[in-house]
Amino acid sequence: MSTIRQDDFIQSIFEALQYISYYHPPDFIQAMHGAYLREENQAAKDAIAQILINSRLCAEGHRPICQDTGIVTVFLKIGMKVQWQADLSVVAMINEGVRRAYMHPDNVLRASLLSDPAGKRLNTGDNTPAVIHMEVVPGEKLEIDIAAKGGGSEAKAKFAMLNPSDDIADWVLKTVPTMGAGWCPPGILGIGIGGTAEKAMLLAKQACMESIDIQELKTRGAHTALEVLRLELFEKVNALGIGAQGLGGLTTVLDIKIKDYPTHAANKPVAIIPNCAATRHVHFVLDGTGAAELPAPRLEDWPEITWDPKTSARRVDLDTLTQDTIAHWKPGETLLLSGTLLTGRDAAHKRLVDRIEKGEGLPAHVDFTGKFIYYVGPVDPVRDEVVGPAGPTTATRMDKFTEKLLAETGLLGMIGKAERGPAAIDAIKKHRVVYLMAVGGAAYLVSRAIRKARVVAFEDLGMEAIHEFVVEDMPVTVAVDVRGESVHRTGPEIWRAKIGKIAVIEP
Repeated sequence: MSTIRQDDFIQSIFEALQYISYYHPPDFIQAMHGAYLREENQAAKDAIAQILINSRLCAEGHRPICQDTGIVTVFLKIGMKVQWQADLSVVAMINEGVRRAYMHPDNVLRASLLSDPAGKRLNTGDNTPAVIHMEVVPGEKLEIDIAAKGGGSEAKAKFAMLNPSDDIADWVLKTVPTMGAGWCPPGILGIGIGGTAEKAMLLAKQACMESIDIQELKTRGAHTALEVLRLELFEKVNALGIGAQGLGGLTTVLDIKIKDYPTHAANKPVAIIPNCAATRHVHFVLDGTGAAELPAPRLEDWPEITWDPKTSARRVDLDTLTQDTIAHWKPGETLLLSGTLLTGRDAAHKRLVDRIEKGEGLPAHVDFTGKFIYYVGPVDPVRDEVVGPAGPTTATRMDKFTEKLLAETGLLGMIGKAERGPAAIDAIKKHRVVYLMAVGGAAYLVSRAIRKARVVAFEDLGMEAIHEFVVEDMPVTVAVDVRGESVHRTGPEIWRAKIGKIAVIEP
């Protein structure tokens, strides 16, 4: 019989969340490096390089891999012989560990959780509460799987209640292209099969937290029906040509992980939850001897990647741009941005459009004329930082605001993550502006290009406030040009044809 002490449990949750904020799992680094070495599309190879360089910088500097430091998900297996020496409930202890981790002054993590989700959507301020799943099992130990799941990949979760005769692989191959690139591929697809609707989703989330071992499986061969399905989907999803960040390429997924559960004879529930390029999870066990000990990986575990866009990229002065200048930019071209830009994401966009529609105009100190807006919610700075990790958020969430802002504010363009939808592309083409893409999963690397930062409007929105950034050599890719041509459409088409193994099954 083991006794788990309150302080040890809270400390373990705190340390685990700090740990996964800046250390990628070693299996993920190895798989990403393999993808980097194999990749033939230079744009995708550059994106993977940025993710790997960012990962090493975060390991060295103990700062978040991604500005979206996630919603905390905890799976507990509590041994039936475990005793607790605690005044707080298990849930309260976990949330105290989360609170300490996200407010740690040496490595502040972004608070992204909002209470009253269908109403006022107010930030809880400390990223609590966590999402907790508990199971009582034989034994005298406490097993913990803990993850910090980003909103961009979580938003791409999919579920279907298939008919028993339906083919799972067909559904997955129809569904993955509809997910776009907002989940920051390459990553892992967690798939849950069976049970009930909610059980399938839970299985998919648990599958995301398993280790990458697809290459070992390919070497030894499949022994079960699920392993056969994993290998089939790994080959066929990569043959879709979506590639890193949706730019087209050889690697869209690093692994396919599947968990299943018995289901009703009339049902075949199937769920997909992707894990992004900021894959953050860890497993540990408490046996009553103290807090968890999480070994720091060696820096030698990270590959030495050289990526220097300065030799080939177009340098851009953001403070002197005109529509004539941006008209010459081509989809897929790498730019290095220097000068002033403004930020804004979901909540700020809604407020801006509301003000415009009410005839109130833009807030003081906010002038978008001839400027770019960067879709970002940065982490708070620590020590001598100008700003914390500040990678892009998924751009499609701003699509419904795009026409109004372009028509009313004088914006020259936008910077975000992944593709734009048809409405946004139509607005871009109509107003002859551009959309630029920054790499999701390289937030700390991006922040190093930011020389000055200040809040200029909507300070009450926290990380969603409008900031003014002064940047130097911030790397981006032209994703949609003034003619409305999108690299997220052409890139996967080109690479799907090159791979030549399967065609996309139209949804």
